[in-house]
Amino acid sequence: YGVYGGGRLAIDMLISRIFYPKALLIRRPFYIRIEGNLKLGRGFLSGPGLVMDCIGDESTIQIGANVLVNSHVHIASSQFVSIGDRVLMASGVYISDHGHGSYSGDEHTSPLIPPNERPLSAKPVIIGDDCWLGEKVAVLPGVTIGKGCIVGAGSVVTTSLPDYVIAVGIPARILKRFDFDTNKWVSVGR
Repeated sequence: YGVYGGGRLAIDMLISRIFYPKALLIRRPFYIRIEGNLKLGRGFLSGPGLVMDCIGDESTIQIGANVLVNSHVHIASSQFVSIGDRVLMASGVYISDHGHGSYSGDEHTSPLIPPNERPLSAKPVIIGDDCWLGEKVAVLPGVTIGKGCIVGAGSVVTTSLPDYVIAVGIPARILKRFDFDTNKWVSVGR
């Protein structure tokens, strides 16, 4: 780290201990807006550029133990986002439980309303234990990612994933699942 890097790290550790005592380290710069509830598990570690938004009194971001997020990760909740234990996120990951307006089902928001004036629509996001989200993955509202999943770089997760699968693409599609009988990842037929 050198003298400058070591000093910066020491300051980051001090700030983390004072404001987020369960966290191992939250590197600066970071932006954490909490209007609702933030529940950080023990051992949380982030790279620089972390953004966490709990928008509204009823919002919750719940993060399990020993979660590692790299630089420029953005987690936003207007309702509920849950991240399990031992989750690893590469840089640039985006997770949100909400969007501006409704575009399917019975309710449709007019495109004549400016986006920032459209009502928020939200559905919970749940990420299971031991998941690995690759570089620049986006997880959208209403998605549950099961335990032990791997989501490949650049993927956009628009639908839920079962436990122990590898998914990639836009939208993310399952390529492999873990077979506990053979102890191997096996391709999923298309």
